[in-house]
Amino acid sequence: MSDGSSMPELSQRTPQGVLWAYENWLPLTKDTPRISLGEGNTPLIPAPGLSRKVGAEVYLKLEGANPTASFKDRGMTMAVSKAREQGAEAVICASTGNTAASAAAYASRAGLECIVLLPEGKVALGKLASVAHCGARVVTIQGNFDEALEIVRFLTGKYPVQGVNSINPYRIEGQTTGAFEIVDALGAAPTYQAMPVGNAGNISAYWRGYKTYHQAGRLKGLPIMLGFQAAGAAPIVTGKPVPHPETVASAIRIGRPASWQTAVQARDESGGIIDMVTDEEIIAAYQLLGTLEGVFCEPASAAGVAGILKLARGGFFKAGDSVVCILTGHGLKDPETAISVAAQPVTLPADGQVVADYLGYGQNRS
Repeated sequence: MSDGSSMPELSQRTPQGVLWAYENWLPLTKDTPRISLGEGNTPLIPAPGLSRKVGAEVYLKLEGANPTASFKDRGMTMAVSKAREQGAEAVICASTGNTAASAAAYASRAGLECIVLLPEGKVALGKLASVAHCGARVVTIQGNFDEALEIVRFLTGKYPVQGVNSINPYRIEGQTTGAFEIVDALGAAPTYQAMPVGNAGNISAYWRGYKTYHQAGRLKGLPIMLGFQAAGAAPIVTGKPVPHPETVASAIRIGRPASWQTAVQARDESGGIIDMVTDEEIIAAYQLLGTLEGVFCEPASAAGVAGILKLARGGFFKAGDSVVCILTGHGLKDPETAISVAAQPVTLPADGQVVADYLGYGQNRS
């Protein structure tokens, strides 16, 4: 009986993850090790309640179903695989949380050291727990995300450490697979794609993915891209960097996006919109996703839904339109916000009739 020491990796026995599903569409070589946790193939579900409110056919792409519970895994599998191929011994990132969680997990899988720079006091608890669990070296910066990213640029320019933020082109390449999956599931592009915009790499990646399929003849029409920033962190909308971004949606609390120009290109080439939504609109959409669709996402993920609700109030959509909203991360990434905005539980005696009376069932109802 084998002791398992010669047993191949699961990924070798059963191909999985985006590096296998879309290997012909990604810059892989025979020398690229495939560092995977089985990312991708996330659910694309219809949202009938939202569809009624918006007046169009709405779908939700649940990127929180990725291994570290956010869309970052699509790009990280590529970035860390290429880092290994290039002989890196360590990777580094600045993060509001999701990139750090993903980098820590994939670096651990690859046997690489991981260093993460986090803005002090600005990272949700669920993300911090994941980073610590995977053994990353954490440095808290007395500044915001944009300042942390500048330090990453400095360190990767002078020292033998590979950056895995979305300034790494392989991150963007990996994230194009989200667009491929949507087209493969629907058989076409949606009329509109809506998503939150923070560092702006994801909207850039999705647009690149749609264009890649289109140029290859896999797609006839292209979607119109709709991106939404938080009002307190909306540099693309206002046209200037925000030195001190503030929003409840911590994942998009970024004042100087690294992929600013490519996001604007995606907007303009698609004939789309990058707009902003308030924290109040984000939280309202966040709660609506739970009560109307049974979906638990982190607050930043709800920015795209808040955006289409805002547009719908102005009669933007028409019958027959389809809209895919990218929900970028799972709700357990930010449990503090979930608890703070939810109705608080009531405490009652352990008495069935007392509970029945509280629920309004009445004394005579069996």
